[in-house]
Amino acid sequence: MSSGSQYIALSGLRARVDALDRLATDIANVGTAGYKGERETRAVAERPRFDDALMTAIDTTFGGRGLDMTDGAIALTGRPLDVALDGEGFFVVDTPSGQRYTRNGHFTIDANRKLVTEDGLDVMGEGGPITMGEGAIRVDADGSIWAGDSKAGRLSVVKFADPGQLRRDSGSRLRAINQEAEPVEAPAIRGGSLEQSNVSVAERLAELTTVARGFEALQRSISMLMNDVDGRAIDNLGRRG
Repeated sequence: MSSGSQYIALSGLRARVDALDRLATDIANVGTAGYKGERETRAVAERPRFDDALMTAIDTTFGGRGLDMTDGAIALTGRPLDVALDGEGFFVVDTPSGQRYTRNGHFTIDANRKLVTEDGLDVMGEGGPITMGEGAIRVDADGSIWAGDSKAGRLSVVKFADPGQLRRDSGSRLRAINQEAEPVEAPAIRGGSLEQSNVSVAERLAELTTVARGFEALQRSISMLMNDVDGRAIDNLGRRG
């Protein structure tokens, strides 16, 4: 067996380890509001020397990961500070590492009456962080937040040219690389509701089964290759002795 065979098997094993990590993350976040699953893409890798002789002689290669931006189902919660985006856009969150973006509208109020995420990060309004007054809270369809008769602010909602290329920061929180956020002028926001994860458990479990079987087959292949290497080494050493 050539070293090339070992390399192919090991490369396939590594690809399936990455796929298992991706699937595990998606399945673990099935219950996370606003979570977007990830999918692997494939890219064409042409073989120029064969193009003239056989136009279909092309390979495929790993094309990177992209977020599945399909909308999740919107569930009514009745909680005033739960908000869901019905359509495009992301809420803006201020973190120590810079602004991040999310579809998870499960917000709360901290000890300073500031509107924050469930892990205590500031939710940004059009003029900066939002400080809530006293009184009954409601959120209008345009993102305006009220405490009693006093308007506390309006949620900042932004969009991107290619949202599928945002990168996961943590859970449902995303970061932008080489893309500029643009404001959504007329966002559609539902108060008292949350967008659910768009991950299909049945779909991911089926994919997990396929990947796991491929992983096991490659493990067996590597074991056979190594047994062959060991056998040839013992044979050659025996002859020299």
